[in-house]
Amino acid sequence: MTALPPAAAARAARRAALPVALCMGLAAALTACAGEDPDAGTNGVGKLEAPAIEAKAKAAANAAQAVRLSGTLVSKGGTYKLNMRLKKSGGIGSVTTKNSTFELLRVGDALYLKADTAFWAHADSDGDGASEPPSKEDTAAADKLDDMYVKVPEDDPSYKQLRGFTEMDVLLEGLLGLQGKLSKGDRDTIGGVRTIKVLGSEGNGGTLDVSLKGTPYPLQFARAGGAGVLTLADWDEDFKLAPPTKEESVDYGRELPRTSN
Repeated sequence: MTALPPAAAARAARRAALPVALCMGLAAALTACAGEDPDAGTNGVGKLEAPAIEAKAKAAANAAQAVRLSGTLVSKGGTYKLNMRLKKSGGIGSVTTKNSTFELLRVGDALYLKADTAFWAHADSDGDGASEPPSKEDTAAADKLDDMYVKVPEDDPSYKQLRGFTEMDVLLEGLLGLQGKLSKGDRDTIGGVRTIKVLGSEGNGGTLDVSLKGTPYPLQFARAGGAGVLTLADWDEDFKLAPPTKEESVDYGRELPRTSN
């Protein structure tokens, strides 16, 4: 066998080494990619099965003392836009319906409603749901209630419904319910926080985004059947709740006028 000259042998060795080096580098890169953990730096709930993730999210929500709930809620009674800060002892925020926007404040069992003149001027004192132009007397009364907190009597027909918008436990229990067989969805980012989606009946039973950072709180819930999308934030961040002052409130009486919302 004829030996190659030293220079030719060196060049051949370099040519052979190049593809070997490339293959080794590619193999190392593939190994690194294959070994990369998508849950690195997270709270680990993304590794769980869908029912376990939902259970973790519900447990975190139940243990929390406060939350901000905002978004759209669609029900048989209409469409509501909510922006509420809630905790166990009460809540404060706004509710927008098709016809009006009003604010609610609840401290314990004391519930207050605040709205503008237009809201009160179109109140239906007869309760028949008819939309009629307000009388001069109605307008005068509405002017006194404009942008003032009005205490809702506990025996008023609207008390229970309005209070429902300020009940943290009731709202969370009723809203965070996935339907059907659960499955894991894609990862996403809600409010700058990485999340894992849990789908009910392949997305037709609602979609819940659960935080992959810190406590696995639910951060967004798309309700089944297009019944609204709600964002949940400021978990466990306390806020001040206090009754309105005398200067901020008006005592309307034993029963509020009906409103065509």
